[in-house]
Amino acid sequence: MAKLNRSNIDLSLLLSLFLANFIIDLEASHQDLNQPYRTGYHFQPPRNWMNDPNGPMIYKGIYHLFYQYNPYGAVWDVRIVWGHSTSVDLVNWISQPPAFNPSQPSDINGCWSGSVTILPNGKPVILYTGIDQNKSQVQNIAVPVNISDPYLRQWSKPPRNPLMTPNAVNGINPDRFRDPTTAWLGRDGEWRVIVGSSNDDRRGLAILYKSRDFFNWTQSTNPLHYEDLTGMWECPDFFPVSITGSDGVETSSFGENGIKHVLKVSLIETLHDYYTIGSYNREKDVYVPDLGFVQNGSAPRLDYGKYYASKTFYDDVKKRRILWGWVNESSPAKDDIKKGWSGLQSFPRKIWLDKSGKQLLQWPIEEIETLRGTQVDWHKKVLKAGSTLQVHGVTAAQQADVEVSFKVKELEKAVVIEPSWTDPQKICSDGDLSVNSGLGPFGLMVLASSDMEEYTSVYFRIFKSNDDTNKNTKYVVLMCSDQSRSSLNEENDKSTFGAFVAIDPSHQTLSLRTLIDHSIVESYGGGGGTCITSRVYPKLAIGENANLFAFNKGTRSVDVLSLSAWSLTSAQINDESMSPFIEREDSHSPNQS
Repeated sequence: MAKLNRSNIDLSLLLSLFLANFIIDLEASHQDLNQPYRTGYHFQPPRNWMNDPNGPMIYKGIYHLFYQYNPYGAVWDVRIVWGHSTSVDLVNWISQPPAFNPSQPSDINGCWSGSVTILPNGKPVILYTGIDQNKSQVQNIAVPVNISDPYLRQWSKPPRNPLMTPNAVNGINPDRFRDPTTAWLGRDGEWRVIVGSSNDDRRGLAILYKSRDFFNWTQSTNPLHYEDLTGMWECPDFFPVSITGSDGVETSSFGENGIKHVLKVSLIETLHDYYTIGSYNREKDVYVPDLGFVQNGSAPRLDYGKYYASKTFYDDVKKRRILWGWVNESSPAKDDIKKGWSGLQSFPRKIWLDKSGKQLLQWPIEEIETLRGTQVDWHKKVLKAGSTLQVHGVTAAQQADVEVSFKVKELEKAVVIEPSWTDPQKICSDGDLSVNSGLGPFGLMVLASSDMEEYTSVYFRIFKSNDDTNKNTKYVVLMCSDQSRSSLNEENDKSTFGAFVAIDPSHQTLSLRTLIDHSIVESYGGGGGTCITSRVYPKLAIGENANLFAFNKGTRSVDVLSLSAWSLTSAQINDESMSPFIEREDSHSPNQS
């Protein structure tokens, strides 16, 4: 991939970033009144519908994010296009013209999701799903018009599209064949790519294709991987991870020792992103997960809340793998239409393999620290049983970054978890913060009104394990994100989310980090081993009326070893008035290429 070249960054872009931050701070209060749920530092277009992140990459020192975008309204539309924005830091973003729109017979009914691959000569290419004139899902290619342009503002579609098609010979269902991954290069000089699919028996498939020139693709006899009774696999992602350290690994890396592989799939039947960690046999082109695919509430997921269609890319400048994910709304469509937009992207996360080799860890990229302002610190405070303490001094409780570390001493007082309590989301949903229950619930209340009529709580509970045969697992840690009292508006989806955290509280502190941004709450438990994202729409806890609390509703005290909370300033997120490149959306017809 191209190395960072500051000479390629236009001075006009840097000037626009400075001016945008000034204007955003100047108009923040006015914007908050008109759009209380629009975020300050999460990626979203200026208006309208957005869903899957597509083709994230870094090229000539510029970060790119493409995304599924409807330029005609705040709901999904068949005329979906590839929106496009660029950044120098993954925090502040400049809108670019859409990369491409439906224009060829092979994508005339929609340009759906796909991925970017960087060829050995440094040229990026896009493989994406098009909905053709027969409403079949086919795979297409797009290439940049000018590879010397670091912003890649123009793309073209070769006339040979489509490159991969369902037909009577291969038996692929034309309604279930989409979302090609980033391709990887084998030792034999052939490219490989997988496309998500399923058969009529609900067998999920990662269909494998090979090519020597990236234009002529041949389907392999066997899929890279499949799992029965999982349904359609959307937005697959397949990438290597190092078993030592947190550095990322380039997608085509040939390293055998010291590398595992991750296969992530988005299951349309559950609308969740699941992953497995395993081994990739390069000679047989077969992926084998270490622990199989668990099909219950404990199945490993990238995020246990509102999070779907995720996509990673390798950042060769900072040697890290970065994860994006679509966070959809929890409000009714009529509210989305009224506010004029729908959909966010999660704040970009660094992702790597835990030392145990059994789970992935995620953490907000370090660039978020550039937004930090006022800081509040606690050290060695005690949360007594039944107590709630306000975190004073966070000047923008609607935009904040909070890190807290808990220590529980009286673990012997934990109650034994019931054998039937195997679904963490159900445990969290059935819980009641007003009921004392031993060790927990304890954690944070965010976006809270002063009278506690509205709040979103993110918390832990600790139980004794009921598995007497496993002496290494004495305790079970539950993490919950409870939106049930997040808003007085009863039309919103206020589901409660939950997950178990793989941590031993007798030897480790229990950490929680929460990013708060108006209508999104992203929480990282256990050092990033468990992530939960929620969408909330308070009516009272808005602006200066939004408060932050630490609480403990258990019957035993909990130590807060440390708590740091920062107010976060707004980033420049696709402000059209600051973009020297943006074209107005009404200038695009549905058939523009």
